[in-house]
Amino acid sequence: MASNQSEGDSHQARLPGFDLAVIGGGVVGCAVARRFALQGARVVLLEKSTDILSGASKANSALLHTGFDAPRGSLELRMMQAGYREYLEIRESLNLPLLETGALVVAWNEMELGRLESIAAQAIDNGVEDVELLERADVLHREPALAAHLHGALWVPREHVIDPWSAPLAYLTQARAHGAQCWFQAEVLHGAFQGNAWHLETTRGALQADYVINCAGLYGDLVETRCLGDASFRVYPRKGQFVVFDKPGASLISSIILPVPTERTKGVVVTRTIFGNVLVGPTAEEQKERDSAPVDETMLKDLVAQAVRIVPALSHVGITASYAGLRPATDKKEYRIRMEPERRWLSLGGIRSTGLTAALGLASHAAELMSATRWAQPPVEPPIWTPVPNLAEHLPRDWQTPGYGEIVCHCELVTRREIEAALASPVPPGDFGGLRRRTRAAMGRCQSFYCGAQLAEVTEGRFAVPLATGLTDD
Repeated sequence: MASNQSEGDSHQARLPGFDLAVIGGGVVGCAVARRFALQGARVVLLEKSTDILSGASKANSALLHTGFDAPRGSLELRMMQAGYREYLEIRESLNLPLLETGALVVAWNEMELGRLESIAAQAIDNGVEDVELLERADVLHREPALAAHLHGALWVPREHVIDPWSAPLAYLTQARAHGAQCWFQAEVLHGAFQGNAWHLETTRGALQADYVINCAGLYGDLVETRCLGDASFRVYPRKGQFVVFDKPGASLISSIILPVPTERTKGVVVTRTIFGNVLVGPTAEEQKERDSAPVDETMLKDLVAQAVRIVPALSHVGITASYAGLRPATDKKEYRIRMEPERRWLSLGGIRSTGLTAALGLASHAAELMSATRWAQPPVEPPIWTPVPNLAEHLPRDWQTPGYGEIVCHCELVTRREIEAALASPVPPGDFGGLRRRTRAAMGRCQSFYCGAQLAEVTEGRFAVPLATGLTDD
């Protein structure tokens, strides 16, 4: 390994030194930190916010994709399928849930029906050979609550639903068990490659690292400019809004209901969630702002209307919540990878809606690319496994085990024991949004109306912005 210190510079010699700095605490950054920590590297994760998953990764459809409709021969396809395989390999060791649903790509008119054969052929070319074309009667037999005017569908049996937040938390928790550090509120302001190491200036202080991997998502192009002097891509934020239906809606469908995709978007999905609700979304709206994703009442009403057109009985089901997130779209659809071997820099950019599935594959790909820079670290054997608490509704929950103390969030049946365990964990929540994502507290129908005061009391002194000053829907 290269030295962590620039010769003759006593000031830099006092800076914290690492083998690798990972910029960005989204799902890709957490997966990359895990991969290199498992290889014995001294890793630091730099995140500008107070918690992980504070950017694009906090709002997604939570689907584990086979890559059946990914571009043929693309890096995205390879990363998705590698990530899919690794997720299945490690999920039991990390206690990550899987809701086996399968997916139906539903054609709602003759034109869409005509496209299903080409989608099936693409799936087979992509190695997803177990797809099946279904006629209208077969689709309605499988999903009787779907609107009767459908024309047919493509059945993709290995598309599934996962927990969108426990997975990256598990990746980073395992990285922490292997010595990785997490710096929060550490926005990278400037970087310079000096001889054989990077000098990074952050809002939390300076550090040195032999290697840098940029996983900054919505800010990936800005990080490149600050550190390399130019950007190899430009991020164009794309807002996606979602509506969450109450839990009774989950009895209406058993599969992920996908639309026939267009050139611009995969379209609006109707799916069960791992938490027992029904989710509809996302929209695809271009905007300039990178740090704000407000919900729009008109668009949300349209989402509800679309969901009801697909599953008419949803018209009788209440709404639990609505939210919006941003995806780091760029001027090209493909992933934007920039490798600078001489400067020991790697950017993983333009990771949009498939990032949750592809993250583990991208992490392994990053390790392969870094091997070209003379990275030589043997894997840690045996690895330390760090299972995370289960939040999935179809598996045993904490409230079902005696000794939990009390129920704090009655909508989602979250116990005080779960909340205290999250606060004492190796990667504790840094804000209210982080607490919600780790426990499901305040994510139910009342949206913290009843449990907010008790949550403020339990978390007093834990967050940079106390809950008592005002709850948010982050």
